[in-house]
Amino acid sequence: MKQWKAYFKFVKPYTKWIILTLIIGILKFGIPSLLPLVQKYVVDDILLNQAVDITEKINRLLVVLGGTFFLFVIVRGPVEYARQYFAQFITAKILFDLRNKLYAHLQRLSLRYYQNTKVGEVISRFINDAEQTKNIVEVGMMNVWLDSFTLVFVLGFMFYLNPLLTLVAISIFPLYAIAVKVLYKRLKKLTKDRSAALAGIQAYLHERIQGISVIRSFALERHDARQFEGINGKYLSRAMAHSRWNAWTFAIINTLTDIAPLLVIGYGGYQVIQGHLTLGTFVAFFGYLDRLYAPLKRLINSSTILTQASASWERVLELLEEPYEMTDAKGAEVMPAGTHGITFRNVWFKYQEQGNWVLKNISLQVNPGQTVAFVGMSGGGKSSLVGLIPRFYDIQKGTLTVGGKDVRDWTMESLRSRVGMVLQDNFLFSGNVRDNIKLGNPEADDEDVVAAAKAANAHEFIMALPQGYDTEVGERGVKLSGGQKQRVAIARVFLKDPPILILDEATSALDLESEHLIQQSLQDLSKSRTTLIVAHRLSTITHADLIIVMKNGAVAERGTHEELMAKPEGVYAQLYNIQNLNHQ
Repeated sequence: MKQWKAYFKFVKPYTKWIILTLIIGILKFGIPSLLPLVQKYVVDDILLNQAVDITEKINRLLVVLGGTFFLFVIVRGPVEYARQYFAQFITAKILFDLRNKLYAHLQRLSLRYYQNTKVGEVISRFINDAEQTKNIVEVGMMNVWLDSFTLVFVLGFMFYLNPLLTLVAISIFPLYAIAVKVLYKRLKKLTKDRSAALAGIQAYLHERIQGISVIRSFALERHDARQFEGINGKYLSRAMAHSRWNAWTFAIINTLTDIAPLLVIGYGGYQVIQGHLTLGTFVAFFGYLDRLYAPLKRLINSSTILTQASASWERVLELLEEPYEMTDAKGAEVMPAGTHGITFRNVWFKYQEQGNWVLKNISLQVNPGQTVAFVGMSGGGKSSLVGLIPRFYDIQKGTLTVGGKDVRDWTMESLRSRVGMVLQDNFLFSGNVRDNIKLGNPEADDEDVVAAAKAANAHEFIMALPQGYDTEVGERGVKLSGGQKQRVAIARVFLKDPPILILDEATSALDLESEHLIQQSLQDLSKSRTTLIVAHRLSTITHADLIIVMKNGAVAERGTHEELMAKPEGVYAQLYNIQNLNHQ
């Protein structure tokens, strides 16, 4: 029941449209239900009526044809169009709202969720399962009601024509009910299993396409094809299990449906022979029999579709109900502009509740406008530490303040808008160079974009590209070199103009020429900002106001470059001397 309440929130805004569509649908299905009565009238009152001469019969027939032509051609056409259009309009709008809600929800989920969940699985629920849910409205809230109305409407005419023959016609209804109860319970589970297997294919495909260069560099094509064959085979087996059960369902339902006409032919024919039933009534009754079992078969088919849609909605709802790890605190304020200091006080942090501490009792003061560098061996906790500032994760113990206030007391949007990040591997989106730079400030004009690119030493190489700023960069920026991508990312931050700047291994993966250009840009970028630098090459951070040496998640040393080099046995001095020897 809970899952349907959740879905009806999306349906509620369109309730009036659904009612209008149902009224139009009643006309659509009601008009054809009159045809057997017309047949009865033509057979009994025109063709077999010996009391009427031929001229009168022809006149009556023409009147009947004129009336039915108007009803079935002139009226029914627009009604059919309106019914189909409004049904598709409503389902499309609900699906539009659902996907908007899902996308907004995905944006608020924590980074930890995406680290633990395959992207293909999320995409499968977002695309395939969401698409299936539209049948809950189109079939469950419209077609089922209309088919039920048709059944009642037709049964009314049948009882009017001959109550006893009607009871014969519907005598197999209990068998339908038993079949539905037995067959569709298992069908729902098989549908969920098939959807999960399809999501597995999408997850595998997404990951392998992203890593196609690794597969080729290790000549893993055959191995990878065998791996995919196994995953694809798993989907095949689940799809076939679903198809077999579906086939059995339709075979049983269609067999039951074929029994009713045989019973009617036998009993109705006997009644005509005995003179208890007119031929016209028998013809009309048989016409209604088709109109009785056609909606009944559609209702059975609707059960299949709704079972599949229900299974898909459960998967979508699981995603929608994924809890937010971090939310704005009640009364959270908008962070003001201007330079801000950062304070870590006895901060402890770990990624998983049962995991080891990544940061241990960190206390640190970063003054407004100060440049602080973090160095140390890989796994020391440097990136984890700076990732806490824009609140990618929340700490478990201690306090972290930005601008004199706990980070949890600022709205996340305003906090992150005041922080600019340049990473080792910056993500560029498919689109052109201009669009990627404008992510720093979507409202910026072209002059601002060019100015930011010049400040990042990127303008020159951009203008050398085939279409300049309109050059497509490809997915993840694959058409640009590492240094070019980095300069576009720096231009993006220049355009954002944040008071707090985080540089996380921003030059470690670049050649010396690119590093020199980018280092120059970063020094310009860090002026008059509170800057935190995570560095691998110690020669790039000698200018920092404060250098923090991290080891095993704790602060091992701190001081300026000169102060740390004055301790030859210290961690920093040893690392610096080793790097200098390696570069000689």
